[in-house]
Amino acid sequence: MKKSDFHYDLPPELIAQAPLPERSASRLLVVPPGADVATAGHASEWHFEDRSFRELPSLLRAGDLLVFNDTRVIPARLFGQKATGGRVEILIERLLGGFDARVQLGVSKSPKPGARIALDAGGELEVLDRDGEFYVVRFHVPESLEQWLLHAGRLPLPPYIQREPGADDDERYQTVFAREVGAVAAPTAGLHFDDALLDALRAQGVQFGHVTLHVGAGTFQPVRVDDLAQHVMHSEWLNVGAELIEQIRRTRAAGGRVVAVGTTVVRALESAMRDGELQPFAGETRLFILPGYRIRSVDALITNFHLPESTLLMLVSAFAGKARMFAAYEHAIRERYRFFSYGDAMLLYPQAGE
Repeated sequence: MKKSDFHYDLPPELIAQAPLPERSASRLLVVPPGADVATAGHASEWHFEDRSFRELPSLLRAGDLLVFNDTRVIPARLFGQKATGGRVEILIERLLGGFDARVQLGVSKSPKPGARIALDAGGELEVLDRDGEFYVVRFHVPESLEQWLLHAGRLPLPPYIQREPGADDDERYQTVFAREVGAVAAPTAGLHFDDALLDALRAQGVQFGHVTLHVGAGTFQPVRVDDLAQHVMHSEWLNVGAELIEQIRRTRAAGGRVVAVGTTVVRALESAMRDGELQPFAGETRLFILPGYRIRSVDALITNFHLPESTLLMLVSAFAGKARMFAAYEHAIRERYRFFSYGDAMLLYPQAGE
């Protein structure tokens, strides 16, 4: 299977550059269960519904379980200056504990261990080691690193948003249920939920559960090989707790559905599968999901639209069927849906036979 198999052409004006005034005002493309054209032999099985995200309660049932990713985005973008005077852009990829972090450095010449960078916000950054395309660094700042970043760092908007972050982004690029600090990118499917919608879902009898997966900067890194068998997935830290696993067990025993809010939830749950069963798990995952992989942990998936040739597009193609997924994307482009982090959403069901 090749990276080029997952290419599609997207008009640039469909890339959402800012959030809508209200979170739940986004559109929702529903892709109901159906056979993939590769197995059905024709496209008549496909049927797409153009809905509003506010209609989600009418699409779920009492007893269904929505699983959210409760990671919280840190202000991970910083600027500084080398001793030679050269400017440096710093993007934290992961907090490592204490004052250490793994970062990307925007520099013209790679710094060596021991090099120091004066930070615009005060303090210094010391380069400790190289870790592939990342650097392991230590911050010399006057308070805990997490606390210092709250006033010193800037929100790291995705590279396809062609503007500087504004004050509104500090709130809108976080989910309303974010609590576990550690991500450098938002789990964007969750951005559509506001308190009013969550209240309506509770009133409907929908249950809520949470995983934590700290989305890393690697989520924006392009796949650099065409042969997908050669691709090495970036690593991310996750936690799937025993309480959630018991919620899932009770939900399915009662006939309810497990609905993942975002591809990060799918990746977390599938990483916690052991011998076909969900088990509590906290640690790293490099799981790469693409067509041919059978996703067993969830019954439906709420997700945004993903970049061409991205691992996230490959994941949703594994879940809903590649041909059916690409037909849905063609429909979304034709109907002028908004794409990517601040864009619209989809509700996906697995392809027939899954």
